[in-house]
Amino acid sequence: MVVTEERRDAASHASFQDEALPHLDAVYRFALRLAGSPDRAEDLVQDTFLRAFRAWDQYTPGTRAKSWLFTICRNVFLRQRERGQRHDEIVAENAARSSSRPDPVNPLWSSVDGVDPEGEFFGSIVDERIFAAIDSLPEEYRTAVVLSDMEGLPYSEIAELMEVPVGTVKSRLFRGRRQLQKVLYDYAVEMGYIESRTESLQ
Repeated sequence: MVVTEERRDAASHASFQDEALPHLDAVYRFALRLAGSPDRAEDLVQDTFLRAFRAWDQYTPGTRAKSWLFTICRNVFLRQRERGQRHDEIVAENAARSSSRPDPVNPLWSSVDGVDPEGEFFGSIVDERIFAAIDSLPEEYRTAVVLSDMEGLPYSEIAELMEVPVGTVKSRLFRGRRQLQKVLYDYAVEMGYIESRTESLQ
């Protein structure tokens, strides 16, 4: 039986709807932590799913679509950030040549198995204060924390996505969580999420 191109396209479209689109909200959450604003995140998600659809023939049906989409999203973001940084450099160079004082262009960035109590702790207190603290982390820590503690990806998938060894993922999670603990400890006590260290010793 000869499969027409139209049938292949229809099957590919259906497969994309079944496997990729259910992760739209998760990709948006990830994009929001990367991009820092809803508008930029929406653009990033749109670009991610457009690229994913165009490259759908490279995806193996039934595998980890969520991780695959996160990989595309992060790669798109990093390319956009590199272009933005080059733009900033050009603006700075032009401003340096000018006798007038430059109006700086602020970059987007302002700094994204087994029992895991720290991960459970952060997973239980997600609100705007937490998001702000996560957004303040350096990119490599923020990405690891978001993928592990907010999206529930295993270390192996995070390592593959970030193109680093599993040990590096664990190290980035440890350091990122420690930074968050320093920032959020007083807030967690205030909100009653945890007891203060002095109270727990009494």
